Amino acid sequence: MQKNFVEELRWRGMLHDIMPETEDHLNQNITTGYIGFDPTADSLHIGSLVQIMILIHFQRSGHRPIVLVGGATGMIGDPAGKSDERNLLDAETLQKNVKGIRTQLQKFLDFDHANPKAAQLVNNYDWTKDYRLIDFSREIGKHLTVNYMMSKDSVKNRIGSDAKVGMSFTEFTYQLLQGYDFLHLYKEMDCKLQMGGSDQWGNITTGTELIRRKLSGKAFAITCPLITKADGTKFGKTEDGNVWLDKTRTSSYKFYQYWLNASDEDAQNYIKIFTLLDKSTIENLITQHLESPQTRLLQKTIAEEVTRMVHSEEDLQKAIQASQILFGSSTAAELNNLDRQTFLDVFDGVPKAEISRSDLYNGVDMIALLASKTSFLKSNGEARRALAENSISVNKIKVNESYNIGTADLIDDQYILLQRGKKNYFIVEAVG
Repeated sequence: MQKNFVEELRWRGMLHDIMPETEDHLNQNITTGYIGFDPTADSLHIGSLVQIMILIHFQRSGHRPIVLVGGATGMIGDPAGKSDERNLLDAETLQKNVKGIRTQLQKFLDFDHANPKAAQLVNNYDWTKDYRLIDFSREIGKHLTVNYMMSKDSVKNRIGSDAKVGMSFTEFTYQLLQGYDFLHLYKEMDCKLQMGGSDQWGNITTGTELIRRKLSGKAFAITCPLITKADGTKFGKTEDGNVWLDKTRTSSYKFYQYWLNASDEDAQNYIKIFTLLDKSTIENLITQHLESPQTRLLQKTIAEEVTRMVHSEEDLQKAIQASQILFGSSTAAELNNLDRQTFLDVFDGVPKAEISRSDLYNGVDMIALLASKTSFLKSNGEARRALAENSISVNKIKVNESYNIGTADLIDDQYILLQRGKKNYFIVEAVG
């Protein structure tokens, strides 16, 4: 017996709009449905993770998911939710981006052809590239009036805004092209459902209307809410920009930290949306968290579940290990096991000084390293006192005045971590 997909979205807070009869259709039929992804980069970010989770639930509920990568529509840009026109991408960049996204999505969905519910990935460039404008106008454009297209909020908001650029004809045609995608998938792959964010409702319903008018067919639509944060800041953004799914863009450590730093209010939503834990487990976790919020049980659970799913168990353990370093519970061996990028991420913003590698070959005494060579401490006298108090560590190991720093102390052959007390850190970088 297949699960009730709509009910799954409903209790998780992932249901915004739903076309009449959609839930009944899904409960009574194994259905093929799709979500489109814009190939604006060679990696998706955590804003896209909402749509990925919907496809995961869709497949786990016994349905067949299609992932549409917008190689054609990505050349135009979707006006929905935007105040100006997107830069258009060239074919080479789009091809690179599509390849990267394809690789990522294979981590989340079962694409095995032996599975009758196997996910499929399609690129709308494949059925759009040879479609002549005259034929498209005669066969598709005539079925939707300008009045109908103008009634969409994504169009009205742009035309009625104060934006100087306005809205180009290129962008205006986006909803027609997206509607044609739905029509094509309906005819060629028996796809009856399109899903997306709530800002896509107008584009999605253009597709259902096109199917109705051209083929007298019945298609369905579901959207999920756009994720917002309780403090009003944008979900999925940090000071460094997007939180990417690709760990070469956003390291596993920073990815883990993003979820760990969620507010209590946001965490109660995120654990439903971004994990696959069942309802009973989530309700128990929320109850435990509310009883002892200082333990940050929800945040830790989300950070672990999502990092494991998006990256790997190994990356999760490295992120946890890296997180412990700042709180003094790590060992020198664990510190030395960090790769260079994670080391820099952990100590982002920590004061830094350079030292000549040739000096390290000869050895540098601790007084000089702490004071004149780096200015970590203000004077030789302060350095001597700190060492006498046993408050100075090199790479998490306590040292005294007689210790000499050399190349053997370099982490990843590049850095030395100095520490005074529990939280006062300083990085020395070998150069030359």
